[in-house]
Amino acid sequence: MMLREIYNYRELLKTSVKKDVRGRYKGSVLGVLWSFINPLLQVLVYAIVFPYLMKGAADHYVVYLVTGIIPWTFFQTVVSQSTICIKSNASVIKKVYFPRIVLPLSICISGLINFFISCVIVVAFCLIFGVGISWHLVFVPLIAVIEGMSAFALGTFFSAVDAYIQDMEHIVNFILTMAMYGAPIIYELTIFPTHSKIASIVDINPMTKIMNSYRDAFMYHRIPDMAALGGVFLLSLVMCIFAVAIFNRMQKGFAEQF
Repeated sequence: MMLREIYNYRELLKTSVKKDVRGRYKGSVLGVLWSFINPLLQVLVYAIVFPYLMKGAADHYVVYLVTGIIPWTFFQTVVSQSTICIKSNASVIKKVYFPRIVLPLSICISGLINFFISCVIVVAFCLIFGVGISWHLVFVPLIAVIEGMSAFALGTFFSAVDAYIQDMEHIVNFILTMAMYGAPIIYELTIFPTHSKIASIVDINPMTKIMNSYRDAFMYHRIPDMAALGGVFLLSLVMCIFAVAIFNRMQKGFAEQF
């Protein structure tokens, strides 16, 4: 039923995606270049500071950072923007009928497009710092789609809750800030003692599997762990089904909340 509705409103979805992609930096002097500048500034800060806080930085640490921060930025942006998408479109929701799921879905798709654009940075860093590239880059779209499913699921769930609980967006931003340190985005898992509790917790984090997969494709020129990636895919699929079910149940009262 929902898939049929999305298909019937595919032009609205397409328009919404275009609006998100084009309008993200509309009016700014540098425009779409901010898609490159923001992650590059983060990489610069961590590349200068973080090696001094670790026992030893990873080989090609700058590339290691880029292959972690840019995928994380994609995930974080989709979740945080999806969380507020219902509230941000309250005036439209009260006046016009359309499948509300289009709102978080369009954010996820536009985020995916921006991520693929940002992958140019990753490839450039791989070439500049001598890591090189290989045919294993063909796995990047698969990894990105699985990561996007996770972001869509969380963003859809939080967007429904945010319509009723106004503080949710602040809670989500705090959770995302903390979650960044729960996966090896700016550090290696090897900085923790072997078989320690914290190493075990970080290792089972689905985002750890995602980050490892990106680095396999970009840095290490090998096929990602497909079993681990498949596990994340199944988890993301279950999360999507759950999130959409909750969203459908709660969307009936969206208009009355504003």
